[in-house]
Amino acid sequence: MGLVVQKLSAKGSSPLNCRFDPRSQAVRMPAVIYNLQVRIFVAHHHGSPNPMADRFRGFLPVVVDVETAGFNPRTDALLEIAAVTLTMDENGYLMIDQSYDANVKPFPGANLEPSALAFTGIDPDDPARNAVSEKEALETIFKPIRKSIKSHGCKRAVLVGHNANFDHSFVSSAAERCDSKRNPFHPFSTFDTVSLAGLAYGQTVLAKACDIAGIDFDNEQAHSALYDTMKTAELFCAIVNRWKDMGGWDMVLDTRE
Repeated sequence: MGLVVQKLSAKGSSPLNCRFDPRSQAVRMPAVIYNLQVRIFVAHHHGSPNPMADRFRGFLPVVVDVETAGFNPRTDALLEIAAVTLTMDENGYLMIDQSYDANVKPFPGANLEPSALAFTGIDPDDPARNAVSEKEALETIFKPIRKSIKSHGCKRAVLVGHNANFDHSFVSSAAERCDSKRNPFHPFSTFDTVSLAGLAYGQTVLAKACDIAGIDFDNEQAHSALYDTMKTAELFCAIVNRWKDMGGWDMVLDTRE
């Protein structure tokens, strides 16, 4: 959307230094305008960027958490995966959109570290898990992410995680094993809430960062992929929105003028 503002006078009209900000839906005008009569013409321009696409350089942030049977993404089993897509409201605030999750069968020959299983409390052989193959689990996650990328006008997803490299490495390795040609995630870039929470709240542990941010956290539900993903998503949104409230994003927009 574009804006033209003209000052009307006996000598004709001249332009004012004003513009319409499509992100905030507000007209930016000089701070002080005295005794002016103005005529405003609003023009629509097709193809203006979606606020989400504009906010993260064309990337859609998608929060992911995995539960595994060890630390090596190439040899150790992926046991749970969850993803939360994000969107923006009309005021440009980041918010949770949808969540997706799956319990995963260990791939053939996968290593199952007893210490890892004891830590997560996951029994890979429990039939109540209703676990599916890695290929099916990835498609459960990837398909709606691809749809969300398209609907937000983005070009790719970027993985958001708490210790994001860990989650990214397991997702990438599983995608390689399944010969997935449509992995929606950027191959190496991530947003890590460990670093962001350390900056914003002085805490790097998920539970402690959530506490400082005023987000409820139940340690009894922790180390479930879906629960940890939801809490990481709440934390990421809180940090991004706090930056906006502090005027940080407006400073970025001002540099584009």
